[in-house]
This record gives sequence, C-alpha cells and structure tokens, in this order.
Amino acid sequence: MSEESPDITALIRASRGGNSDAFGELVEAVYPELHSIARRALMRQRPGATLQCTALINEAYLRMAQAPKREWTDRAHFFAVAAHVMRGILVDYARARCTAKRGGGVLTVTLSECHSPAPAPAVDVLDIHEALEELERIDGALCQVVELRYFGGCSIEDVAAIRSVSPSTVKREWTVAKAWIRRRMLSEDRVQ
Repeated sequence: MSEESPDITALIRASRGGNSDAFGELVEAVYPELHSIARRALMRQRPGATLQCTALINEAYLRMAQAPKREWTDRAHFFAVAAHVMRGILVDYARARCTAKRGGGVLTVTLSECHSPAPAPAVDVLDIHEALEELERIDGALCQVVELRYFGGCSIEDVAAIRSVSPSTVKREWTVAKAWIRRRMLSEDRVQ
C-alpha cells in the first residue's frame, strides 16, 4: 500500500460522516488496490471456482456501503476492513458452492494425476476460515495478522502500521500463526 494521500483521507472522513457519494469516490480511488487484494484472494481458491475479481469487489463494496457504521480511521484501516469483508464473502461463496454440488468440496483426482508429482492443492477457504475462528478464540492478534496477510495481501510493514506494533512483532506473530494453522490443518487431515 502506498503512502496515504490527503484526498483518500478526506474521502474516508466524509464517508465516516455518512456521505455516500464520498464512499463511492473512495472506492473508485482505491479500486486498483482492492482489485489486487481480490485477485490474490481468488488465486488461493481451489480450481474450478467461478467467482471473479469484479464480483468479489462489487459484493465487498455493497457490504461496506450498507454497514451501519463506517469507522475507518485511515487508508490502512480501510483495507483491513475490506480484507475482512472479502474473507466473509469467500467463506459464504465456498459454503454455497459446497451445498449446491453433490459431494461439494470433495477433491477428485484422475489416475494420470496420481503418477506425476503435482503442485500442492489450494487450501480450501472454509478450512482456513474455521482455523481462523479457532485461532481468534485463542489469540485475536494472531488471527488479525493472518487475515491481513492472507486475505488482505498486506505487507509486514502494512500490518505493523495497522496494528501500531513493530514489523519485528508482526514477523514473529506471522511465523507463529502460520505454524499454528499448519499444525491444525495437518492434525485435521489425520482425523479425516
């Protein structure tokens, strides 16, 4: 994320005051960054996902526009909220997809795929979501770091600025959170 410009700050303040035109202008001004966040989030989806970047951004826009309170303090906080909203949309989409298909969420493998080394499959957004819900109950700060990095595409420095901590603290938390999620996902795989 680039340095905060006075125009973005003014739009955020006006939007917080309930000015719906300012919110529209704000989204238009930050659309390229929202598109990058959406693209990164969608790249992590399982093959066959049909949700497009534009649809994800539009749905996030609608949810954020309809929010009763717009208490974003600055550009970084706005993107943190956008990442959280996009996570919710992806979870809703994944749940709907799983219930709409018979055997939804089941990974199919062809015989030819079994004979050649394949890249690691994409992690299911529902698995990540469930892990984050559990992590949030244990340590909300670690959950926020994962959400900002994984769903928001924020850099270590961005997360540090959003959380008002040092980059080294965020690096430590990111390492711990990734290890915790990996361990949870592996233990869950053994149970199934």
